Amino acid sequence: MTTAADVRRIALSLPDTSERLAWGMPTFRVAGKMFATLGDDDASMGVKCPREERAELIASEPDKFFLREGHDDAFAWIRVRLGALEDEEELYAILLDSWRQAAPRRLQDAHPGLCVTD
Repeated sequence: MTTAADVRRIALSLPDTSERLAWGMPTFRVAGKMFATLGDDDASMGVKCPREERAELIASEPDKFFLREGHDDAFAWIRVRLGALEDEEELYAILLDSWRQAAPRRLQDAHPGLCVTD
């Protein structure tokens, strides 16, 4: 089972990532832009996700993905239940995808070896 400690370790392993407290919870930023947050219960995280993909993710895996009603509606974010993730590879893939959405192109180009593990 993945934990908040796993989120922190993996997020901070990504290039130019820092952790900063915001709204009373840990947030992870690349080049100053937020790409992940830990929930106040340490059992979930928020990550960037294009709005047009959220409904399909939630419909396909409702035990894993969700939105905080009234909070996430206007933003390109989705929530992930950490206990529902299969393993650390899935956690890494989700965090890397979110990192890529926030990282500037120059930073992504500087790290072409970053990839989702099989």
